[in-house]
Amino acid sequence: MASNKQGGSASRRAVSILLRAFVTLVMVATLNFVLFRVIPGDPAALLLGAARTSVTVEQIEAQSQRWGLDRPLVPDQLVQYVATTFQGDFGYSFKFRGRHVTDLILERLPATIVLVGLAQFIAIICGVMLGVYAGWRRGGAGDHIVTGASLALYSTPAFWLGMILVVIFSTALGWLPGYGAHSPGAITGSLDWLLDYLRHLALPVTVVALGLIGQYVVVARAAMSDVVTEDYMVTARAKGLTGGQMLMRHAFRNAMLPVVTLITLNLGYVVAGAITVEAVFAWPGIGGLTVEALNARDYPVLQGIFLLLGASIVVANLVADLAYGFLDPRVRQ
Repeated sequence: MASNKQGGSASRRAVSILLRAFVTLVMVATLNFVLFRVIPGDPAALLLGAARTSVTVEQIEAQSQRWGLDRPLVPDQLVQYVATTFQGDFGYSFKFRGRHVTDLILERLPATIVLVGLAQFIAIICGVMLGVYAGWRRGGAGDHIVTGASLALYSTPAFWLGMILVVIFSTALGWLPGYGAHSPGAITGSLDWLLDYLRHLALPVTVVALGLIGQYVVVARAAMSDVVTEDYMVTARAKGLTGGQMLMRHAFRNAMLPVVTLITLNLGYVVAGAITVEAVFAWPGIGGLTVEALNARDYPVLQGIFLLLGASIVVANLVADLAYGFLDPRVRQ
């Protein structure tokens, strides 16, 4: 009977989480629609791609009618926006004429996922291990060194760190390339192409990973410091458990709750990528596309990117809520 009640409670909680995520997605999509309709500028004039002095009023009106921009925002444009969004159609780019926004995003997305995904993996492994060690050995020399270094990395702007690494390892030493994803003339699909790609990837991955390691160390260390003072840890020590047994059986799992939240939220940002880092290294990902769209006032591309970013954060929060129930049975009650 008790297990049935717990199962029903867990099911209701999962349904509630999914419903909340869906409502949040609808709100994000609606806000995204409103935001880019209140920004100054005439989309019809931008679509014509010419100076305002050479565009007649009749041409602007004809362009507005062609794209449905003369219709009321609510409900006509809103309904059309929602319908096309659910179909994965974000419209056409102003800057890249004739290109679908969806195609542009999908074209740039793999580079960003490789960059930030690899940096996230490195940061999670290194940051969590260092943070757990610092919290478990708090007050010691290792704790002070790890905490001080992580705080320095956490507070360092990514673009500044990126420029410093470019100056040192690319300009001064010439060990690694400082921009782009490939060298000119690289043959696609060959081993040399892969090695060249990894050399270009090394510096931006290092910059993103170092910043994330600082976050994970700070959070994991604080969580572990709180856990080691709990009564059940004192009881475990009184039972004769070794330090390693106490760490793996009791401390680590409970300390992971806030870390899981940070990890899932940061994974949500994989879609958007590290915009400043991609700009510094001219990395051809979503971040670089965002900068190009901002400079060109390419509202459809920006709208598609922001919606994708919002959806990724909502999904990341959904995963965090579900993971909480798995890590801590008390949350399922």
